[in-house]
Amino acid sequence: MKSPHIPVLLNEVLDSFKEIKSGIILDCTLGYGGHSEAILRSNPNLKIIACDRDDDALNFCYEKFRPYKGRIEIHKSTFGTIFEKIETNGIKGILADIGVSSLQLDLNERGFSTNSDALDMRMDKSQTFDAKELINSYSFDELTRIFYKYGELPNAKSIATKIVAYRQKSKITSAKELASIIGRSNLKNRSVLVATLVFQAIRIEVNKELNELENLLKHIEDSKIKDAVLDIITFHSLEDKIVKTKFKEWEKSCICPNSALRCECGNNHAIGKIITKKPLTASKQELQTNSRSSCAKLRTFRILRQK
Repeated sequence: MKSPHIPVLLNEVLDSFKEIKSGIILDCTLGYGGHSEAILRSNPNLKIIACDRDDDALNFCYEKFRPYKGRIEIHKSTFGTIFEKIETNGIKGILADIGVSSLQLDLNERGFSTNSDALDMRMDKSQTFDAKELINSYSFDELTRIFYKYGELPNAKSIATKIVAYRQKSKITSAKELASIIGRSNLKNRSVLVATLVFQAIRIEVNKELNELENLLKHIEDSKIKDAVLDIITFHSLEDKIVKTKFKEWEKSCICPNSALRCECGNNHAIGKIITKKPLTASKQELQTNSRSSCAKLRTFRILRQK
């Protein structure tokens, strides 16, 4: 089955897992199965445990992976809660591609695009809270908070002012309408549209994306997984900062405060080492075939866990 989504940094992911000869790869963000299918093809001794919260993606993958029966186990789950549903014995690799699929962006009824007639943005359509409810019910202060925090918009207050003023006259019902309220200007000194960053902020809030990422990292930290490779692909600075900070924390052996005169913690707290000192990004060739890979960053960590 031809996938409606092109997996980003596919060669880089396969390369990071190439030394894994057998065992299980946990694909925390299955999507339309591009990464998982390539991993299964790369080594007949590998199995996949995968999850996603999007029913469209899951239904596609149930059919797509029929030829791999016995080698893949698929769950409907967020990546922040998948560890609560599976056994971790045998996991030798973990992949999390923290992005929105091309199909989600392109389908008018999903309401992710600034040109959509819908205003939805739910990754799980069974969830009741959506972008329309958010944009019509959040207070000025709440809108300002998410635009500033998740969109990194210095003019968050002025955008929130426009939205609150507009909805006093009429309920906002489409992404297209919301984009017209925000306007089509670029953020100062950047090529990105202000509306794009507002939509990013709304999507993150609706789907609790950063909370999910933090939960995933906490589950990995608390697990007994060892001798495994962890790949995380992020698409904006907020996600990348969380991953970068956590990887640095995991690499520290001594966790004593800086004020300590000598180590008293046992100096054995590192759970592994950072493999990518700088994140890997898309090659020129990939950028030519998939422009949406331009923001992708891959960070890799080797989980060793000596204690």
